[in-house]
Amino acid sequence: MAKEFLLVDGYNIIHAWDELKELVEDVSLESARQRLMDILSNYKGTSKATIILVFDGYLVKGNIGTVYEYNNIYVVYTKEAETADHYIERVVTSLPKHYKVRVATGDGLEQLIIYGQGATRMTARELWMEVQAVETELREKFIENRPPKNNILADHLDEESLAWFEALRRKK
Repeated sequence: MAKEFLLVDGYNIIHAWDELKELVEDVSLESARQRLMDILSNYKGTSKATIILVFDGYLVKGNIGTVYEYNNIYVVYTKEAETADHYIERVVTSLPKHYKVRVATGDGLEQLIIYGQGATRMTARELWMEVQAVETELREKFIENRPPKNNILADHLDEESLAWFEALRRKK
């Protein structure tokens, strides 16, 4: 089975998703980055793909770039003079061709370049819809399998045990 990768252009997604744009405007860019990391970390819980979230660090003087693991995803801040697009292109080019690679970005030119290198392109909207579908499915499964509010012992016993307890109760 081929390995799967999802590379996400962080700032592009932040500026494409309404929830994250509002966070940038109302709170801070850092809070939007953190929220995106949390969203993708939750999404990773249901995905087989290795998720790499890439943020531009090209305008930060002296930035050597960083890569770290956040929960179950990888977060990359590119080095000075390197854009997220360039980093993503380099990673896609370096991965074996039999790997399944998807790139999530709203940048149309980047989508064309990535497509030419053998990766599957994914718009910011498509990623949003996929993340929302997974969250909805998880919420429905939780509600469906949620234990009763009383959470009493009898709710967790098989029929034989229940009959034994009932016989014991009636003996007095």
